[in-house]
Amino acid sequence: MKRILLVLAVLVSAVFSTRAAGTIDELIPVRGLAIQAPTPGQMNDFLKFVEGDLVPAHFNLLILRVDWGYAYESHPELRDPETLSRDDVKRIVNVCRLRGIRLVPQINLLGHQSWAKQTHALLREYPEFDENPSVKTENYTQWPNPDGLYCKSYCPLHPDVHRVVFDVVDEICDVFEADAFHAGMDEVFYLGEEECPRCHGRDKAELFAGEVSLIRNHLAEKGRQLMIWGDRLLDGRTTGLGEWEASYNDTWRAIDLIPRDVFICDWHYERADLTGVYFATKGLSVASCGYRNPTACEQQIRDMVRFRKQSAPETAARLQGYIHTVWSGFGPFLRRFNAVRNEQEPDTAEWNDAQALRTVMETFKALGQ
Repeated sequence: MKRILLVLAVLVSAVFSTRAAGTIDELIPVRGLAIQAPTPGQMNDFLKFVEGDLVPAHFNLLILRVDWGYAYESHPELRDPETLSRDDVKRIVNVCRLRGIRLVPQINLLGHQSWAKQTHALLREYPEFDENPSVKTENYTQWPNPDGLYCKSYCPLHPDVHRVVFDVVDEICDVFEADAFHAGMDEVFYLGEEECPRCHGRDKAELFAGEVSLIRNHLAEKGRQLMIWGDRLLDGRTTGLGEWEASYNDTWRAIDLIPRDVFICDWHYERADLTGVYFATKGLSVASCGYRNPTACEQQIRDMVRFRKQSAPETAARLQGYIHTVWSGFGPFLRRFNAVRNEQEPDTAEWNDAQALRTVMETFKALGQ
């Protein structure tokens, strides 16, 4: 805990030096958290967390990974066993509206249609949408494996997939009263597979860009913005970022093929890589995203403030801010976060996400003073 307090002290000192440059909204307009939506039993704790922790720290964006954890009426077959009701969502909507927080639902589209041995609802119920059905999730529990399976993808060219996908996207955006939707689209390793009769032999950058554009155009019909993770738009080999934070399968060329109003969530978790400027100079609005490294998260925020100061107005306007990410369920994360808040000494790396969020909160508070 002494290390955490030392980091925070240095951090606050550094950030205070930028206060005279403007208000927090001028310094870093987007201040977000991306986290899994709560379960019904976690609703009270979640709303208390929003009002008691996020609001005082000047957060103004909340991205909730809903996926199949909502009681969809358009496709009830896609519901997870435990789902939020319409009334649950409206409680979240009302608190966020009252507190000035933009609320954005997320459903993972294209990739992340499975995890470990579990095939998620879309491909479970509609196996005909699977980009590579011969690879079975039940065969593997870890990466790497002989089939190179990380997470399955749906086929973006299947003639029926968007009928189902857009039904649930529209429904979740309506109930969240959202003006934006996050489609995920990160870590897409399966695309243009040889066994797919529709995608085989096609340019993977064009396939990826086509799916981004199709989703964007559908959302735009109702005045909604598309948000996606940025890793598939970065060249993993040239940048040295590798195949996780960037692309080895040539989807990176899609950056020049997608609409310019797609919002990019540029995640880097070990270093504060400077790719946000790349997206902004390509004409795309972008926010840097961190996770478990408190030092890197603080640096990402400081860099974003600095980039906005040192860029031409057109580029600065696209350098939108910082979004923190949490990749566990809300309940386990809240237990870790409360332990850090109460100055209990964590002893494993799994606690770093709570330490990192505490650092981000203190940074935002310093910028807001």
